[in-house]
Amino acid sequence: MENLTKGSKKLLNAWAFYDWANSVYSLVIASAIFPIFYQALFNASNVETISIFGRNMRSTPLITFTTAAAFLLVSFISPLLSGIADYVGNKKNFMKFFCYLGAISCMGLYFFSLERIYISLLFYFFGLIGFWGSLVFYNSYLPDVAFPEQQDKISAKGYSLGYIGSVILLLFNLGMVMFPQYFGFGEGGAASLEAMKWSFISVGVWWIAFSQYSFYYLPKGNKTGKKVTGKVILNGFRELRGVYNSLSENRQLKRYLIAFFVYSMAVQTVMLVATYFGEQEISWDGDEGKTIGLIMSILIIQLVAVVGAILTSRASEKIGNIPVLIFINCIWVIICVVAYFIETPLQFYGTAAVVGLVMGGIQSLSRSTYSKFLPQTKDTTSYFSFYDVSEKIGIVIGMLIYGLIDQSTGSMRNSILFLVVFFVMGVVLLLRVPRKKIS
Repeated sequence: MENLTKGSKKLLNAWAFYDWANSVYSLVIASAIFPIFYQALFNASNVETISIFGRNMRSTPLITFTTAAAFLLVSFISPLLSGIADYVGNKKNFMKFFCYLGAISCMGLYFFSLERIYISLLFYFFGLIGFWGSLVFYNSYLPDVAFPEQQDKISAKGYSLGYIGSVILLLFNLGMVMFPQYFGFGEGGAASLEAMKWSFISVGVWWIAFSQYSFYYLPKGNKTGKKVTGKVILNGFRELRGVYNSLSENRQLKRYLIAFFVYSMAVQTVMLVATYFGEQEISWDGDEGKTIGLIMSILIIQLVAVVGAILTSRASEKIGNIPVLIFINCIWVIICVVAYFIETPLQFYGTAAVVGLVMGGIQSLSRSTYSKFLPQTKDTTSYFSFYDVSEKIGIVIGMLIYGLIDQSTGSMRNSILFLVVFFVMGVVLLLRVPRKKIS
């Protein structure tokens, strides 16, 4: 293995390439194929509820609760494992573990069925754990491989690679689903469902295969020569508490984290519910038109997001990170208001294009802005663990509020409109972030 120096082009590219490897999960599994496949199982069985743990539950709450439980577990284990990784200096091994856990679980989704609902949900559960768990360690590598002046650009490049790679695989999977006869699956609805199941296997293979380039070049970590003992098990939570205590000495980082927590809560909620919103609230031309329309809208988001990440990086170089984030949050406010009124596929496509433009920008810039605000330290994993835990807890809260409003009012439109509150709060909180370091 070649020992690359910090800031070298090959090392930066190796880090960014992991986005290419793992982003197929967030697109194919979380956003596109799996949500359609999941609902199709209920439709094919002509049932609206399923008995689980002695209670009848509708399809959407069931997958929502499973998702929330997975995020809660990630919030708990990420500081635990990141603390151990920093202590013994082998964050790459932890990143590999979660990568393989997620990829193998994605392949396990091939066996997803209502008859095997418990094991099926476990595959979905651990796929999510693997994806988000690996991101904890992946994100923590950013200040280790890139200098501050490189971080905005390489972070944007990572997201761009992720969007491009995931779109390539999704297009291939879309061909399988729409024309199953050309891939040996036969014809009809059952053939399309079989093609969807094979798309889950393709995600796992893609994820494992392309991650090897990153694993080959990324450093193992800051070697300490220490071994894990009983006292080290809770070290991650101590380090998390240390990060929290250190925020009082870094007003810039503290205020930014609060703002990020609030607006990210809304951004991540939109990402997780977009497909379900489109399926329930938009007037599509039949089931086939709905499937094509939903996947096409997701493709639009992914492709435009590449442009959004690049434009955001360039804008931040000229006017600063915080002003750009404020502007993007204002755009999100407009999107949520417009989404309340849209009804036709064409309106949904237009909204999806704008969502993609700001989605890629706000994700890449949020990550690199946090990295820039960090104090000088080798303990980057703990700081990024704190960042990720904040994001995950925000997701759980956001999904809970979204679901409660949806259930009490009977419309997802009201839930989307309520997200305006979080984006407005995000703007106000970002205005309070001191402008030293980043103007």
